Amino acid sequence: MTPSFQDIAEHVVRDYRKRKRELPWRNCGDAYSIWISEIMLQQTRIAAVIPYYQRWLARFPTVESLAAAELDDVLAHWSGLGYYSRARNIHACAKELVANYGARLPQSAKELRALPGIGPYTAGAISSIAYGQQEALVDGNVARLLSRVFAIDADIKSSAAMKELWRLCAELVPARAPGDFNQGLMELGSLVCTPQNPKCSSCALRSVCQAFTSNRVEQFPIVKKRIRDSDKTLLESHALFLRRRGKILLAHRQAKGLYGGLWELPQSCARAQLGALTGMSLRFPRATSLVHEQVLSHRRLKIHVWPTAASGSLRPTLGSSYQDMRWHAIESLAELGMSAATRAILKRSAELE
Repeated sequence: MTPSFQDIAEHVVRDYRKRKRELPWRNCGDAYSIWISEIMLQQTRIAAVIPYYQRWLARFPTVESLAAAELDDVLAHWSGLGYYSRARNIHACAKELVANYGARLPQSAKELRALPGIGPYTAGAISSIAYGQQEALVDGNVARLLSRVFAIDADIKSSAAMKELWRLCAELVPARAPGDFNQGLMELGSLVCTPQNPKCSSCALRSVCQAFTSNRVEQFPIVKKRIRDSDKTLLESHALFLRRRGKILLAHRQAKGLYGGLWELPQSCARAQLGALTGMSLRFPRATSLVHEQVLSHRRLKIHVWPTAASGSLRPTLGSSYQDMRWHAIESLAELGMSAATRAILKRSAELE
């Protein structure tokens, strides 16, 4: 007899309660903490998130404290997590919650989805885990797990497959303990139904998994071939490293776009444009002594860093890229929101002496 969706849900909840990891955002019942953890966990490993999460809650313990903070402060506490639009959206969302929701996250997934930076997955997580609402969620781990359990014969990132995965989750999620069920699905996907070498022998759903029972686990999920790093778009730029009396010149990016709202070394696509950017007379060495290369999710960075002597006062030309440019004391750099690339360059600054 084929197990019902109710049987599957009971297996998942029972397994979750038996094997769940102790994580700082679990068992707290606080919608704010759950929201922050779920946004941080997007595209980021749990081990990397934990120290960021703990520092964040120490600095911004409530929606009100987050809404009252300056964006620079918010980005500084996010610096290193990447995908900085997440931090900007969290800040904007906190302001909206204070202005229109009494500083509380609403319970319904529909209302949550109307807030900045909260999509269907995050709305389902907050609604089910914090408020016990019968709402579904699908993340990468859940998609992989269900693609095997139901042998979904389509690219799981396609709109048709995603629609089917959300339909299945909506039918599976129980009225009782929906939060435990959703966390159980994610836990199974993360710890057991892994991308390579899944631990099928210890999976609570192996008896109902169509991929396992037909000996086709390695065929699922079906995913389009990933773009090789060498085929990603290359963004090449020239950066100015200029230090004066214990301060470093940094430029503040416009709020939107790649690295929006973050501080970085002044950059341009051509070295010759750096003088016009700063309004100073620059003397460059014959060759740069540092090139920073980094691979992002959809592009590659190659930054040529130029240690430079300069004369004259700073008279920056601001435009579509930067909203400000100023000297910052070296000891205060940790307080600024910076990308991982900028922090890596500054960490190697001894090579520029």
